[in-house]
Amino acid sequence: MEYAVLNNGLKMPMEGIGTFLLQPAEAEESVYQALKAGYRLVDTANAYMNEKGVGRGIKKSGVKREDIFLVTKLWPTEYEDGAKAIEDTLKRLDTDYVDLLILHQPVGNYLAGYKAMEEAYKAGKVKALGLSNFPQERIQDVIDHCEIKPQMVQVEAHPYYPQTELKAYLAKYEMVLMAWYPLGHGDKSLVGEEVFTKLAEKYGKTNAQIVLRWHVQAGNVIIPGSKNADHIKDNFNIFDFTLTDGEMAEIGKLDKNTRYYNMSLEDAAKNYLSLQIDFNAQE
Repeated sequence: MEYAVLNNGLKMPMEGIGTFLLQPAEAEESVYQALKAGYRLVDTANAYMNEKGVGRGIKKSGVKREDIFLVTKLWPTEYEDGAKAIEDTLKRLDTDYVDLLILHQPVGNYLAGYKAMEEAYKAGKVKALGLSNFPQERIQDVIDHCEIKPQMVQVEAHPYYPQTELKAYLAKYEMVLMAWYPLGHGDKSLVGEEVFTKLAEKYGKTNAQIVLRWHVQAGNVIIPGSKNADHIKDNFNIFDFTLTDGEMAEIGKLDKNTRYYNMSLEDAAKNYLSLQIDFNAQE
């Protein structure tokens, strides 16, 4: 395993298991299989409605809690009462702390939500703070008003959309990028690019493994998700080879500055703030 060092000194595994769109029982089994395969980073969110399942998967694995880097996220409707939301999420995950707590969307009173996370950080209930889906100007807004600067930003990133400009900005604050959709939302045209096929043959890997290795060497923490135990193992089998600088540059030429998920801040506010979710109503 390779690690990113966050701007507060915390070490974070470069690859973890994602649980987006997994039902509670699926999340439990996926987390269990991942931890058994050697993963030590688990990513979930209040809005995924599977935190209880994630907590069960961690307990079932037998891996010590202190050896796991656990990530979850607060939903915009929780920002106003962030302290309660944080206590609730800890109960659902059946843990005393989370390693990284993230604001899930850049809408609503995100400054109040971030302040609540800072208080939890000071209390030892959170080890690192992050932002998800925040555009650069709203990341800067948080930085301008915060006491503890974020350690992590989670956004869509892949070879077609490598977030070059954002990463240059984050580097100024020693913030790490965590990539969702690391394989381009399963886009066969991306994973099937000739450069990945060529390198897969060279290294005895799959195309997907080459893409994931590119992320790690580019400094992106990745959280590919799967319900399939074999895919979970395959996705993790990327730490026994290294792409050359020339190969990294060749992959870099795939940049189309094109993302798969597009939603304006106005639409995000309208869609996400209207959702009334009972996050405790999960199995």
